[in-house]
Amino acid sequence: MSEPRYALAVLWPPPFRSLPNPRAVFAWGVYDLANQSFQLLINTLLFPLFVTSVVVSSKEHGDTAWFMMSATSLGLVVLLSPVLGAMADQRAWKRELLIATGLICSVLTFTLGFLQSGQLPIAFVIYLTAAVACGLGENFLGSFLPEISTPRNVGRVSAIGWTMSYVGALVLLGLTAVYTIVLDRKEPAEMRPMLCFAGVWFGVGMLPAVFWLREKATPSPTPAATIVTGAFLRLAASARESARYRHLARFFFAFAVYSAGTMIMIYGLGVIGNRLGFDLGQLILMAVIIAVTAGASAAAAGRVQDSFGHTRTISVFLGLWVFASLAMAAAEFISPPPAVYWGLSCVIGTALGGIGTSSRAIVGAFTPPHRAGEFFGLWGMIYKGSGMIGVALFGLISKVAGQPIALIVVAGMFGLGWLLLFRVDESEGIRAATEDAATDHIPSGSGHE
Repeated sequence: MSEPRYALAVLWPPPFRSLPNPRAVFAWGVYDLANQSFQLLINTLLFPLFVTSVVVSSKEHGDTAWFMMSATSLGLVVLLSPVLGAMADQRAWKRELLIATGLICSVLTFTLGFLQSGQLPIAFVIYLTAAVACGLGENFLGSFLPEISTPRNVGRVSAIGWTMSYVGALVLLGLTAVYTIVLDRKEPAEMRPMLCFAGVWFGVGMLPAVFWLREKATPSPTPAATIVTGAFLRLAASARESARYRHLARFFFAFAVYSAGTMIMIYGLGVIGNRLGFDLGQLILMAVIIAVTAGASAAAAGRVQDSFGHTRTISVFLGLWVFASLAMAAAEFISPPPAVYWGLSCVIGTALGGIGTSSRAIVGAFTPPHRAGEFFGLWGMIYKGSGMIGVALFGLISKVAGQPIALIVVAGMFGLGWLLLFRVDESEGIRAATEDAATDHIPSGSGHE
C-alpha cells in the first residue's frame, strides 16, 4: 500500500480502516443505511396505515389496496431484475442505475406526504414506481459487492453494509417514536411529515455513493441492435454457460426455498405478534429488539464468515430460524411468560441479520465482477419472487389450517434450505468466479479512491 493511500485509510474508523478501499465501502454501506427509510417507514410502519386510514376511508378496502400495491411492486421487481441487471453489466451502468433508482425513490417518497383522501390511483402509481425503484436499487447496490471486496473479505464487507442498514433502522425507529409518542402525533393523518422525511433521508444518504462509489467495469461490445436485446442475449449466454456456475445455481435453489420463510417472517411478524397478544407498544419494542440483535448478528457474521465458511455460517442461522419458527408455533398453545417472547425476539433478530448478510456474501463470492449486475439481478428476482409465493402460501395455510401449522411449514422451509446447502461446494463456486474474472481482465477488490 502506498504511503498516501495508507494515510487516507487511517483517517477512517474501524471497521473501515484496515480495508484497502474504505471510502468506497463507506459510501456503499451508507446507501444501505439510507434506503431503510423506505423499507421501514414506508413498507412496514407508516405508509400501510396511512393508506388504509387516510387515502382509503374503508379499512377493509384499504387493506386490499395496500396488498395489491405491495404485491404488484414485488412482481415488477421480479420481472425487471434479471434484464436490467444484464443491461447494467453490458453497458457498465451499475452506478448510473443505482443513483437513478435512488433518486426516483427518494423524490417520489417525499411526495407521498401530500396525498389526500380519495387519491388511491395517484397513491398507487407513486408508491408502485418508488417501490420498484427501491427494489431494483437493492440489486444494483448488491452488485457492487464483488468490486469492492475480495474472496478473502467478501463476508466482512457484506456485513458492514448489512450492519449499517440496521443502524439506520434503529435511528429511524427512535425518530419515529419521538414524533409519535413524545410529540403525541399518533393519528395516521399526522404521519405526513414523516413520509416526507423518509424521502429526504434517502436522498441525503445516497450522496456518498454519488461522490465516492465508482464502477470498474467497462461496456461489453455486442452485435445487438438495441440495449434490451443485448441484455437478453447476455442472459442467454449465461444460460448456455450455466455448468460453469452450477454451484451458484445450486445456492440460488436453496436460497429460494429458505428465503420464502425469511420473507414470511419479515412481512408477517406484526400479524404473528398481534395473534400472540402484543399491543402496539410491545410490537414497537419487539421491532427495536430485533433491529439491535440483527445488527449485532450481521457484524458478528462478518467477522467469522470468511474464515468459518459461507455455507457453514448460513447453516447456523437456518438452525436458529427453525427453532424460532417452531417456538412461535408452540407459543400459541402453552402461553409462556413475557420474558420468553423477548428472548424469542432476540433469536429472530439474530437469525434475520445473520442470514441476510451471509446470503449476500456468498453470492458476491460466487460472482465475477463483470457479471455482478446480472447475477445480483437474479438474486433480487429470486428473493422477491420466493417472498411473493411464501407470503401467499403462509396466508392460505393460516386460513385453512391455522397459524401454528403455517409456522411449522415455515420451519420446514428453513430445514429444506439447509439440506439443499449440502449440494453447494463453495470452494468450487469461488474458483469458477475467480477464473471467469481473470479471463475478463477485471481486477477484484481494489476499489477506486
